[in-house]
Amino acid sequence: MEDTNDRTTAKAAAAGEAEPLPGGRARPKTGKSEQTRAAILDTAMRLFQERGYDKTTMRAIAQEAGVSVGNAYYYFESKEFLIQGFYDLMTREHARDAASRMEGERDFARRLETALASWLDCAADYHEFAAQFFRTAADPDSSLSPFSSESHPARETAVALFGDVLAGSDLAPKLDAELAGLLPELLWLHLMVVVLYWVFDRTEDTARTREFVRRSTPLVARLISLSRYRVFRPLVRDATALIQDFVLPTLGKSPLPGTPR
Repeated sequence: MEDTNDRTTAKAAAAGEAEPLPGGRARPKTGKSEQTRAAILDTAMRLFQERGYDKTTMRAIAQEAGVSVGNAYYYFESKEFLIQGFYDLMTREHARDAASRMEGERDFARRLETALASWLDCAADYHEFAAQFFRTAADPDSSLSPFSSESHPARETAVALFGDVLAGSDLAPKLDAELAGLLPELLWLHLMVVVLYWVFDRTEDTARTREFVRRSTPLVARLISLSRYRVFRPLVRDATALIQDFVLPTLGKSPLPGTPR
């Protein structure tokens, strides 16, 4: 058990500081604060790889990072919130890497496959303890879920990336406007399916997940491409309404359409 006094110290240290970010993450006020936060997160990721997530304590992370335990709790309310920090970091790294790889490519299917393959490469070093992370993040009531309000900043970054996947492609001008507006979020949901498969993939270099991406991406691209034909417009409208009412953006947390709010 972590010392509850450490949490009290962290809260006291935070008094008068900048307003915290969602999920117990402190909002750094200076470059040094951001460096400290990054050092804690980098140390945690290394220890999770070396010792496993369950066997790594906040005290050990603080000691290895060269900060007080109270300071570590100031930046991350608990060890579990390091998952949110990891998610933020991974999303930014993925967005940069994918954008670089897609530069100059106009084919939608290849841009989509590139973006998905980029995520697998960026996440490769963390696969060994991914299942431990997933156990916490998969709780639908957890603020650490990728679908939670607290995860909105990272999710927004990822959705924006898939907006770029579409916008930079030769398919974008041909799509139904309503579908085009929803497509970035739908493609992000496709990434979540890939992530789930990846978590449980025990093949060398997650070869099955990579093959799943390679084979599923052309199919997704063809289905999306078909939506531009008039004969499929009614189906597109129905699918759009279904997604808007039951999937995005509430993800099951709002009343059904037509019911009192």
